[in-house]
Amino acid sequence: MQALMYYGATDVRLEEIPEPQLRPGTVKIAPAYTGLCGSDLHLFFHGPMPPMPSATTPHPLTGETLPVVLGHEFSGVVEELGEGVTGLAVGDAVVVEPMLVDGTCPACRRGTYNACQQLGALGVSGGGGGLSEHVVVDQRWVHPVGELPLDQAALIEPLAVALHAVEHSRARAGQTAVVGGAGPVGLFVAAVLAARGITVIVSEVSAARRAMAARVGESWTVVDPGAEDLAELVRSRTDGMGADLAFDVAGAPAVVHQLLGLLAPGGRMQVVAMHPNPIELNIAAELTMQDREIGSAFGYANQHPAAIALAQSGKLDLAAFITSRISVTDIVAQGFERLASPDHAELKILVSMT
Repeated sequence: MQALMYYGATDVRLEEIPEPQLRPGTVKIAPAYTGLCGSDLHLFFHGPMPPMPSATTPHPLTGETLPVVLGHEFSGVVEELGEGVTGLAVGDAVVVEPMLVDGTCPACRRGTYNACQQLGALGVSGGGGGLSEHVVVDQRWVHPVGELPLDQAALIEPLAVALHAVEHSRARAGQTAVVGGAGPVGLFVAAVLAARGITVIVSEVSAARRAMAARVGESWTVVDPGAEDLAELVRSRTDGMGADLAFDVAGAPAVVHQLLGLLAPGGRMQVVAMHPNPIELNIAAELTMQDREIGSAFGYANQHPAAIALAQSGKLDLAAFITSRISVTDIVAQGFERLASPDHAELKILVSMT
């Protein structure tokens, strides 16, 4: 079968590789669409990062070294069922939760397998991926999506990330939330908040991303914090109290401090972005004296069924997030390089093997 193999920075190759074989308890799937995300972009331009193996050191759960099949945000159609698989049928539309976990570490035993000590991901750490003609996945990670279109289903994975962050924040209907950063994950967070009856203010310095936010979320307030007084806007929308919640989806120290300053007494900031470097906080002034709290969320654990139900409910429009569909043969020029352009107007690019 054909698959897009990742060898290292700027080196991906469409190659013929052996077709994966069914095992008891597994499902064989023909991938339909695979979404490109920020981590794919980082891998292509900057090279391997955990939980990806290297050319000489295998991932502890898959035993694979580079090259590996790319693609972790994907939907597909069931082709075959392994012995013992129930609840699925050939032809079912499904989405894959691309998790590789050991099942034995403290995090896994608590059910928070997103913090597994040996965490890996399909399409990153080996085990196959969405940018292939076939993939074999343990039934545990295969979720039927019913009548949800397969292109929209490919967005369930990033939607689950956003849903986990919002649930972790203990957000409630009627609250006001500021989302700092209007990249794809930030906009998914904003969409989940709005679907739960929360007033959403999106802060973003990029004009292109502000335009995308305004297009996707008609009910949101979208602000340029470099040209507008964000603090005054928040006060005016909250009767002077400040925001109940703030979500850092930008990963910049300045944004963290700004969001903390927008919170009401007793408010909560939820960190969703990955920060590459430490940040210095004035704990007393920014948190303690205002009785505020700060939390963080990574990935997801057991959120896929709820994300699918949310997508099926009509409370958010996943189709609005899809800006391009391309063939795997065009993934470098029309995928990675386009997303790397500072003025691109893409939100989610979906890649098909056909």
